[in-house]
Amino acid sequence: MPTQLSQKNRMRRKQVLNDVTGRIKERSAETRGAYLEDISASRNRGRSRGRLSCANQAHGFAACGQLDKATLRGEDAVNVAIVTAYNDMLSAHQPYADYPARIKSALRDVGAVGQVAGAVPAMCDGVTQGQPGMELSLPSRDVVALATAVALSHDTFDAALFLGICDKIVPGMLMGALSFGHLPAIFVPAGPMPSGLPNKEKSKLRVLYAEGKVDKSTLLTGESKSYHSPGTCTFYGTANTNQMMMEFLGLHLPSASFVPTNTPLRHALTRATAHRIVELAGDGAASRPIGEVVDERSIVNAIVAVLATGGSTNHTLHIVSVARAAGILVNWDDFDRLSEVVPLIARLYPNGDADINHFRAAGGTAFVLRSLLDAGLLHGDAVTVFGDKGLAGYAQRAKLIKETPMSTNAETPPRLHWEESGATSTNPEVLRSPDAPFQASGGIKLMSGNLGRAITKISAVEPQHRQVRAPARCFEDQDAVHRAFEAGELDTHFVAVLRGQGPRANGMPELHGLVPLLISLQARGFDVALVTDGRMSGASGKIPAAIHLSPEADDGGPISKLLDGDIIVFDADRGILAVEVSESEWAARPARAPDPSRSRGQAGWSHGRGLFAPLRQQALSAEQGGSSLQLGEARLRPKDLA
Repeated sequence: MPTQLSQKNRMRRKQVLNDVTGRIKERSAETRGAYLEDISASRNRGRSRGRLSCANQAHGFAACGQLDKATLRGEDAVNVAIVTAYNDMLSAHQPYADYPARIKSALRDVGAVGQVAGAVPAMCDGVTQGQPGMELSLPSRDVVALATAVALSHDTFDAALFLGICDKIVPGMLMGALSFGHLPAIFVPAGPMPSGLPNKEKSKLRVLYAEGKVDKSTLLTGESKSYHSPGTCTFYGTANTNQMMMEFLGLHLPSASFVPTNTPLRHALTRATAHRIVELAGDGAASRPIGEVVDERSIVNAIVAVLATGGSTNHTLHIVSVARAAGILVNWDDFDRLSEVVPLIARLYPNGDADINHFRAAGGTAFVLRSLLDAGLLHGDAVTVFGDKGLAGYAQRAKLIKETPMSTNAETPPRLHWEESGATSTNPEVLRSPDAPFQASGGIKLMSGNLGRAITKISAVEPQHRQVRAPARCFEDQDAVHRAFEAGELDTHFVAVLRGQGPRANGMPELHGLVPLLISLQARGFDVALVTDGRMSGASGKIPAAIHLSPEADDGGPISKLLDGDIIVFDADRGILAVEVSESEWAARPARAPDPSRSRGQAGWSHGRGLFAPLRQQALSAEQGGSSLQLGEARLRPKDLA
């Protein structure tokens, strides 16, 4: 029986959940209303294929086989767009090579047709960390969104399936899908790779290499044992946080996120997804367009999932941009208020030693979802692509059941089945209930003060390292930090200030390469912290870091005023980020002008960077999601703004 205290906590949590959702709805009333009007207008036009001319239709199915061509000649059959992020360089996306054929076969079983409508680019942040290509990473999310819209632009589809997993790809595809919000849509994951070198050992190797204690060959051997096969990387970074987010948005089938790649269960879920999308493309009550699945409730559910599991800080950008694509205006105050009541119930690297396979074995998304529902921390009535139970339908785990054959000669394939999640974790070192969490608040916190507003991830930082008061050491690029470290100039208490790394400056690259050297300094007993208008990787941790600082330096943000030696107060527990300079001096101190040569990037205009200049020039702030696309308020017509 629930204790009186747990009942009181549940009521408080539910109240905060409803208050935050209510504020978002009020804030978004006009933009969400305009978005839903657009969806309604598109749905009322009827099936897309029926509106096409004969020449349009003939072009659309010219390359199909005779069976699919005959099916598409009729106006009632469902035509499903397959939008893929396949390439065979990304380990997470390599398994998608044969997915279109599998999906098309499953669709034919139910009288439907699938066509690969288009592909989107998929870059790997793991390859580009610290390299010029990382400056294209966040802007690539907008390119993915645009490519998704182009794939769907032929307007001959009744629904869509999206094949994507990694860092910017899923948010970008989701933003593009929401621009066709009248279409039903489901995302199809491909699963993680098997566990390799334990994350703790990998992290130790990186620190030893930064200190010059092991050579590059030793480090490469260790990294290769960690990232070693097809499938998603197993640490809980941005890619796996994407999968968690999609399940809590109700856009996967239940428990699909972390089923291992290239297994019978994985393929059974993909087949079931193809069958389900056809059901969602029906008329009337059966229809379930993505623009109605993604609403204020599901967005709040996604935020709660990220907070409760210690997910990637990149989602303080991605969820904001995804929400804006659906006309929903979310800000960091929403994250912060929810984080006050959402407990941290998962310990995954970089917040712990376990990986995503250990997480699944301990109970996985089904256990997390069931626990958060019971704690009053989710909107259980949110619409999903699976059944009519709302989000409660996701408190289930998928499994294959071997049927007893009717005759000894018959061979019956296993049947996909969902069963309720257990009420307890099988490994309390990895997963716990909200009433016995790893920490009482969520993994992400808002920091603010006279330096602006920033995000910090505290779930991986030990309590004794969450407060730092030390002189600033200012840098304009991360290579300069490495040079200072190698020269022994950083063997002291200090706050590294790395500016000119925001969306407008250079595309907001991740600064994960700084983590090993800062960990090394911290381990030597120095108080260190990082303050930046750039990003850190979803795999970062241990070091107190105020990231995504807004306004950014190239937008005249206060970080551009800082000088070496300024005393910075970094207090993650209280959410304070400030510089100890008198108000009069601070007001009189000029902002440093952006350095044009630095803003061109470490590789100048090469490595494709020049092509992305227009996107950087119109990028929104980090708190607005860092996107260059016309989202959110831009949807309002002039009459709405009058």
